[in-house]
Amino acid sequence: MLIYLGFDDTDDHDSPMGTGRLVREFAQLLPEGFDLRGIVRHQLPRLRDIPFTSNNSSACALIDMHDGMSTETLLELATRHLVTHCAPGSDPGLCLAREEAVTPEIVEFGKQATAAKLTQGEAMHSAHSVELLGLGGTNDGIIGALAAVGLTRFGWCGRFIEYGKLRDLPNPLTVGDLFATGIDVVSVDRDPLVPRPGDIVENAAWLRPSLWGGRPVLQVRASGAGVWEPAHGKRPKAGHGQGMRKMEATTPGIAG
Repeated sequence: MLIYLGFDDTDDHDSPMGTGRLVREFAQLLPEGFDLRGIVRHQLPRLRDIPFTSNNSSACALIDMHDGMSTETLLELATRHLVTHCAPGSDPGLCLAREEAVTPEIVEFGKQATAAKLTQGEAMHSAHSVELLGLGGTNDGIIGALAAVGLTRFGWCGRFIEYGKLRDLPNPLTVGDLFATGIDVVSVDRDPLVPRPGDIVENAAWLRPSLWGGRPVLQVRASGAGVWEPAHGKRPKAGHGQGMRKMEATTPGIAG
């Protein structure tokens, strides 16, 4: 059974790790009976009246739960990890949903969250079929946590920060290496050719496949005959001014 586990608002301006890293570290602690399929990072809007630390992102872990295992066990583990490792002053939220419980209403909530500020009340109204918990501070993190689940179920938004052997792939590598780990490769050139298994992917030290059609897809651009490079690279860290927004914003009930 596939479980969606959404996390949001776990850090503050001085926190040594963001939400993505916190979720990755949680995934390393999964006990027998729970297997990580992947972790998807989702971008939420950087609007002036939405408090956020640096990038306003949330994350969703996709976890395969074996027969005989309990979602209560997973929820307890995730809750304990969040409470232990979230930063003082953060407003953490957690959402656990069985795949079949992620309704079209939750998917639509996630889409709306990428363009506008939403309230805790709207999140709770949409979350009647799933577990949605506020674990500290203002509890605003429930908004981004639910949005992460909805957007992951939508399947056309976000990027994988963990998937199979993604972080252990060689650099450079072949398109076939990516195929072997379950990652599709698609050219986004204006007049695209089709990447072939023997083609080379250069500048592959930082790979974050997109979630397209419910699958991990690496977007590439041609840099030569049979040679490709990722279409998107690593973004510089946000500056101090952005990080201060969470402390300056005072509007209640807004996603962190």
